Amino acid sequence: MKILLVEDDATISQNIRDYLVQNSCEVDMAYDGLIGEKLLKRELYDCVILDINLPHKNGYDLCKEFRVYNQSTPVLMLTAFDELEDKVMGFDSGADDYMTKPFYMKEILIRLKSLVKRSQKLTYHDDIEIISIDDIVINQKSKVVKRFQQEIILTPREYQILLMLVKAKGELVSKKDLIKEIWGGSFDANTNTIEVYINFLRKKVDKPFEKQLIKTKIGFGYYIEI
Repeated sequence: MKILLVEDDATISQNIRDYLVQNSCEVDMAYDGLIGEKLLKRELYDCVILDINLPHKNGYDLCKEFRVYNQSTPVLMLTAFDELEDKVMGFDSGADDYMTKPFYMKEILIRLKSLVKRSQKLTYHDDIEIISIDDIVINQKSKVVKRFQQEIILTPREYQILLMLVKAKGELVSKKDLIKEIWGGSFDANTNTIEVYINFLRKKVDKPFEKQLIKTKIGFGYYIEI
């Protein structure tokens, strides 16, 4: 794996790099947001490890700008905080996973491998390139999502959740199934995380349009009304 590590704490950064290199990873390092931005625009990475509190440009802004031109490379955010609001801000900026300091080095490697593996499965290897439900159309090859011919920009996790709902063709998709399929066993996702992502999707897929498609069955899960 080729990893970009953007972390301003030199000791933490070096420890993470050393451990990942020992486990067959190639690691580029940046100590502030502006250098991280330059590397992201210049190189292609399998995954990005991004601290939130960075000099010159914070992790939220850097991730949000990265998602404008790259929606597929997974981003793992690091922070010293463990508040839900901080996680929401991280996910809202386009992050795929979230780790709170301090953490075990072994865990960060597990998270990275899981993120990279799942990002490579975004197409679900279907023979059908175009799938749709109601007025939502998804091109699984290009990962472009449209509604009423208007393109909707989604993060990788938002795309995966919407794809699962569209594939269900109106059937209920449980929170447990969403967590298992999208995060796997390496991420301690909870109902709050799923609800946050569903809210993100509704703002992008439903709010700008007259018909609201994403529905909740309280205590069970979500479905697209057809």
